[in-house]
Amino acid sequence: MITDIGQKVRTLRKKCGYSLHDLANKLGVSAGYLSNLETGKSETIQLSLLQQLQDEFALFSLETMKVIKDDDEFELRLLHINHLLRKINKENPDQSEYLLSLVEKGADLFDKNNQKS
Repeated sequence: MITDIGQKVRTLRKKCGYSLHDLANKLGVSAGYLSNLETGKSETIQLSLLQQLQDEFALFSLETMKVIKDDDEFELRLLHINHLLRKINKENPDQSEYLLSLVEKGADLFDKNNQKS
């Protein structure tokens, strides 16, 4: 997910005519960090920086921003797996179908067990 954010930031930064240093200064981060974010070398991002990027470029839908603001780890993980499954589906639909069916079967099994309790 961070890699996708970084790629999106780079594209929008260039489209808006910001240099790497200009945007880094505006966001209050180092140009090195911003470069690492854009190239997917950074594995973390502060929520405050994410909010600044949202304000500047409207990276996410309102629903996604609500999840990020609420800092609900489960919802963030669901968004991440959703993204990964969609990406896998474009490259190999059989693999994504297999993974999705495993999750569905596992969820059904746990749901049935919880209903018996």
